Amino acid sequence: MKTFTKEERLSGKIFIDTLIQNGKSFNSFPFRIVWQEVPENKTKARIVISVPKRLFKRAVDRNRMKRLIREGYRKNKNVLYDNMENKTIHLLVIYTSKTMVESNEMEEKVVVAIQLLVKKMNTAQK
Repeated sequence: MKTFTKEERLSGKIFIDTLIQNGKSFNSFPFRIVWQEVPENKTKARIVISVPKRLFKRAVDRNRMKRLIREGYRKNKNVLYDNMENKTIHLLVIYTSKTMVESNEMEEKVVVAIQLLVKKMNTAQK
């Protein structure tokens, strides 16, 4: 499963506000990840990616960082999916570093963040 479909994108103000208010969060540099289990079953995970304007003033830079994060997630989401039984989660990924990184470095950081998320989900379940 190497695609990133529309169903996997989290959209809608109500969903995102609920995630921010009720979700669990942790930091995995350069990300802050907010996640919440939800009772829906269309896809295993829905994700929204945020790169703050205060860190990158130019939209070109913000969009590039979002594209790199999305690509790293797309390539490695099977790590997350393999460790989820019958769960569905919503994810908010906020980029917190002030520096631009290359695609291979970003992918490595996304993998570390996904592995930490899996660990947090397993400990929250017990």
